[in-house]
Amino acid sequence: MKPRIPRQKTAAMTLVEVLVVVVVLAVLVAFFLPALRYGNGSVRKINCVNNLKQIGLAFRIWEGDNGGKYPMQLSVTNGGMMELTADGKNAWLNLVMMSNELSTPKILVCPQDKEHQPPAANFSSQLAGHVSYFINLDANDAYPQMLLSGDDNFAIGGVPVKSGLLEVSTNAPITWTSVRHEDSEMAHLWIPTKYGYIGLVDGSVSSVDNSGLKNLLQQTGIATNHLAIP
Repeated sequence: MKPRIPRQKTAAMTLVEVLVVVVVLAVLVAFFLPALRYGNGSVRKINCVNNLKQIGLAFRIWEGDNGGKYPMQLSVTNGGMMELTADGKNAWLNLVMMSNELSTPKILVCPQDKEHQPPAANFSSQLAGHVSYFINLDANDAYPQMLLSGDDNFAIGGVPVKSGLLEVSTNAPITWTSVRHEDSEMAHLWIPTKYGYIGLVDGSVSSVDNSGLKNLLQQTGIATNHLAIP
């Protein structure tokens, strides 16, 4: 006697069910993919912060050996770069002057800055075009909260700034102009917050958004900051 095999219908997914699954998967991918995209951003952020901390330390060491003056504040005859960098166009010369303190030109390029990659091979004219950070020509040790250096990707009134001297008043409509740094926590909402890193005279480095950038300008202690944009 042959065993009786029960007849069962194979339950197949309907077209509507398949479409629902596809839509759910698409939503999940859209939700988590940006987080994966920015997942390794924390490493690059740490590198950028370390870069600015080393630059700030180099400035402090150099000024300690030169009468409390930064290279851009000391005349050429006294071993500085004041006359050569006052117009902001050759601010990289200040960095050449501090080559011993900086050790390597690699720290002068932000890991997330594709425009100025790759870093220069040495401290020479090769630095031109391979620096990611501005230098505040007005930086003064008497004002610890004054801007010293930081990301150079600014916009004034929505217009990206150009290389050279940027005069920024405390009420200037200054913002970050690129996605060099973004807040990954909001990436899944497609409204990432732009921010940048700023190094102060006191050696600290801060991550600031657009409103924080304006606040920093207001606490610098002077009405106008002259930033040398590379």
